[in-house]
This record gives sequence, structure tokens and C-alpha cells, in this order.
Amino acid sequence: MKKIALLGQPNSGKSTVFNALTGSRQHVGNWPGKTVEKCEGKFTYENETYSLIDLPGSYGLSGNSDEEIITTSYIRSNEADLTIVLVDASQLERSMFMMAEFAKMRKPAILILNMMDVAAAQGKTIDDSLLSERLGIPVLPFIAAKGKEYNKLKELIKKEIENPHIPIDGPKEKGTYIDTRSTIIEDSKEKYEWIEKILEGVCKTSDKKYTLSKFDKVLTSKFWGKIVCLLIVLAGFIAAMLIMSPFMAVAKMIPQYLGGPIAAGLNALKVHKWLVSIFSLLIPNTVYFVISMGAFVFGVNLVFGFLEEIGFLARAAYQFDSVLSKLGLQGKAVCPIMMGFGCTIGGACGSRVMDNWGQRMLTMVTVWAIPCASIWSVVPVVAGMVFSPFETILICLGIILYAIFMMWLVSLIFGKFLTPKDGNGGMIMELPPFHKPHWGHIFKEALMKFQDIVKRAFITVFLVSLVFWIFSYSPDGNIASSLIYKIGTKIEPVTMFFGLSWRTFMGFISSAFAKEAVLGVLNATYMGQNNIADVAFNGNVVATDINALSSVMGSMISKPEALAFIFACTFNIPCVMALNTTYKESHSIKWTALVAGFYAGSALLLSCIVYHLALLIF
Repeated sequence: MKKIALLGQPNSGKSTVFNALTGSRQHVGNWPGKTVEKCEGKFTYENETYSLIDLPGSYGLSGNSDEEIITTSYIRSNEADLTIVLVDASQLERSMFMMAEFAKMRKPAILILNMMDVAAAQGKTIDDSLLSERLGIPVLPFIAAKGKEYNKLKELIKKEIENPHIPIDGPKEKGTYIDTRSTIIEDSKEKYEWIEKILEGVCKTSDKKYTLSKFDKVLTSKFWGKIVCLLIVLAGFIAAMLIMSPFMAVAKMIPQYLGGPIAAGLNALKVHKWLVSIFSLLIPNTVYFVISMGAFVFGVNLVFGFLEEIGFLARAAYQFDSVLSKLGLQGKAVCPIMMGFGCTIGGACGSRVMDNWGQRMLTMVTVWAIPCASIWSVVPVVAGMVFSPFETILICLGIILYAIFMMWLVSLIFGKFLTPKDGNGGMIMELPPFHKPHWGHIFKEALMKFQDIVKRAFITVFLVSLVFWIFSYSPDGNIASSLIYKIGTKIEPVTMFFGLSWRTFMGFISSAFAKEAVLGVLNATYMGQNNIADVAFNGNVVATDINALSSVMGSMISKPEALAFIFACTFNIPCVMALNTTYKESHSIKWTALVAGFYAGSALLLSCIVYHLALLIF
């Protein structure tokens, strides 16, 4: 099978080309021994199957970052039969820097001028024939977001595999060119001189002078730019929720309307109760969870795809780069972080806008520290059962302050492994002009991600849910018959050291499954009503009498324990769906497990500290 390498700078459209060529026939992991993403896929053209390797995005081939080392080593290894060098036609001079470094390697290649539509909108015309003549390799004008372009690309790939061309290093005067193979481009000055000679007369620009629009001036202003960017991201989150709502509403009907009939049918057949519970409760709710998660991923990808395509994300990255660099992140991380305030799943999913795997993983680790909207539906309710309104406000402020501290802490701990300073060159980008989105491409990419996560997430969510179900299931509906009760009461002397009785410890465990389950589990443990499995999986269906629960908890739980419980649940693992999304986005079981273990352990440690300090106050 012939191997083709895909080479380009970040934001050049590499991912779009890779996804369009390979579709679902791709595998994503990490390069051996490196926290750098490795994407491989296959595509078929005229009965011939090709292997496509998406090399890590980098701004050059002579640096010391892991991305550049891996990319350079792969090209030099001669594993690839052909390299596709992808450049941004709208920023041609800057994008050709990669080509300048690649040319000296003397490898078969073709050059793809992507974003020709954006270049045209800027009033630029590019003589691709002249550029091809000077480089000595085929040059293809291209718009990656248009599906009809790919047959031309595949045809060119097939032709070049059979009869490859190697780039020449520089032009000679009067339009005649020689192969200066001995030329070595040593430094940036010589590279830019080479680029200037190659592009002389190739790219022509209209006399129209480009000026910033009033809106762009606002977006790039020091003060108002940040506010407007945050408002746009917030509007994007709301739009993603609106897109998700119809899917979630339909998915919610699955356990609501199918659970009862399935249970009745299986009971009539005298099937064992635990099998009845699995088929009528566990599986329908797993389907509901997975579809809801997939719908949110679809909404986020649709919104982020739009914002990235029109050029907004570049402005947001510019505005917040200096702030987020203190966390070891680039400015692009502002969007997934803002999404995290609404839903951790959205934040984790949105991390794919980052330039490399390390930045993406660190963004997800940071997003986990942000209390999502679901926990804010629980914290004031639980706090109001034990504390005064003023004390509840102070608790909420304390959570916000600790969340900021936690974001700094995880960036300090994980950042040195994920984004080491010696390999972090900061953010390099040019602000592209605003341009019209390709809605067909955006929708197709979002739909592909939806299908992928629904297909891949079911088993993961089902297995995690099954473990929780095994511990929480009681055949007679009596809480004392469940494993979680038996284990909880046995280890209560240990959990009390962390400030949690067996009841609140069950609530803490359930918060890692779904934050919405916490109130239902507390109701089951303190009131003795409902099966824990029922309230955990049907948290939005099983009614919880808040007033009655408040009366009982107010008399049974101390303020130190309540405070410890609130902080433990808030900063525990966000939920099983966020856990799965992080795994799917990181493609690393090891790192997902490491982050989950860190958050669960640090939540218990925080609970312990809060509890023992609170004992001195109350």
C-alpha cells in the first residue's frame, strides 16, 4: 500500500483534507513515546488503496518541538511515497516557509494551494502554472471545504505516485530554471529570500487596500474585544444547547416510554429481576446518555466549525493568548474553557481547536476544574438545606475561587508534561479576513463527529454505568440490600476522616456518574425512598421532595460534613459522559485514567481539609 504524508502548518486545512479523504477509515492515537497526535487513514481511488498519514501541524521543520522532530524524522525516513504540502493561499508568503524547509529534503511532493476562495475575496490572483514551473512539482489550486475538489486531488496523487516530481531549490534569471540540489537553506533570511524569488510575479493583489472593519476594530481592541469575544462564545454555547435540545428530548423518551413496557414484558416472562433492570433501566438510559452526549458534540462542532471557518476563533485567540499563557495554554483555549462553564462535554469537545495534542489535553484537564451548569443546580439546593442564605452565597464564592486555583494547579502539575517550556513556542498566526462559511462542509464534519461518538461511546458508557448499577442495584428496592450500602457502612470510619458519612459518600460516588443524580441519591439514603439505581439513572424522572429532604438532612448532617460534601462533589470527576468525551478526544486511556484519578483523589483531599477546618469554625 502506497503511503502519502500530509504536511502543513496549523490552520492550513490539513484536518479538513484528512477527514474528507479518509472519512471513517481512520485511526487516531499518539506517536510512540510522545504526547503528539498521530492520525492515519485510508482512501481508495480507481481500485487502489492508499494510506494517508497526517503529520503533526508545525510552523517549520528545523525546530526542537516534538511536533517538528516527529514530522522531520518521518519525512527523512523515506516511509512516504509522496508528500502533500498544504499551504494557505490567502497567506501565501508566510505559508511557503514550510515549503522552503521541505524543498531541501529532496522528496517527491505536490503543493496544494488551499483557501483559494479566501485569496480571491482578498483580491489576490495566483499563477499556479508559474509557481509549479519554479518549484518543479505539480501545484493544485484547492478549496478543501468543497467536496467536488477531491477527485482532482486523488487523480493528481495517483499520477504522482506513478511518476513523482522532486522540488528544485531556486529560480534563475530570465525564466529559465536549474536544479540547484547542492543549495542548503541555512537560516530564516535565506528562506525568505528564496520565497521572495519563487513568488515573484506569482501572486498579484488588486489595488484595493484592506482596512479593518468597525466590528474587527472592536474585536481587536484591548478592553471591548475581550468582552465581545466572551459574549459571542456565550451565544455559541446557547446555540449549541438549542441544537442539542430536540435530540435530547427525543432521546429522553427512550427510557421514559420504553422502560415500563420492557419491564412489564420481561416480568410476564418471569425473567430474573436483575435482567429486567438491565434491559428496562440500564440499557435505555445508556442510549439516552449517549445520544444526548452525541447531540451536544454535534451542536458544539457546528458552532465551533462556523466560528473557526469565518475567522472569529483567530480573534478570540489573539485577545486571550497573554492571559491563558500563564496556564501554559494558547489563546484559542478561551472557547473550550468558556464552554466548560456550561458543560464539561462541550469544553472537552471544543479542545480540538488547539494546535497540538499536548495543548488539547491540557485544555481538557483545565476544563475539568470548572464547575459546570449541572453542579450549580445542586450546590445551592444542598447548601440551602443546612446553611443560611448568606452562608450559601459565601460557599458559592468559595467554589469559584477554588476553581480558579484548581485551574492554575492542574496547569502547573500537568503542563510540564503536556506543554514543556522548551517545546512551547507560543502562538503564531495571522488574523485572516472574515469570510463566508461553507455550511455543507461544517455540517458534514459535525455529523461525522456525532456518528463517531455515538458509535464509539456506547460500550464505554454502558460499562461504567454497569459498574455503578451493580453497586447500587437492590432486588427488593431496599437500600440496605445494595452493595453500595454494605460497602459504605463498612468503610464509614475511613470516609468520615474525609468528612463524609456513608450517606454523603454515596452522594459523592454518584456525582462522578452524573451530577443530576446527587439529589436523588441523597433522597434515597436519607429518606429511605426509591432504589438508588432508579434515582441515579432516572434522576430527572423520579421526584425528590426537597422540603422533606431538607428537613431530614438539616437534622442529620452537620455543617462541616455538608460543606465537605459540597466541595467534594463539585470538584470530583465531572460525569461519566465527560470522562468518555475526554477519552475520545485524547485517544489515551492512560491520560484519561490519570486525570480521573487525580480529580477523584484531590476531591477527597479537599473534602478532608474543608471538613477539619470547618470543625474549628462551626
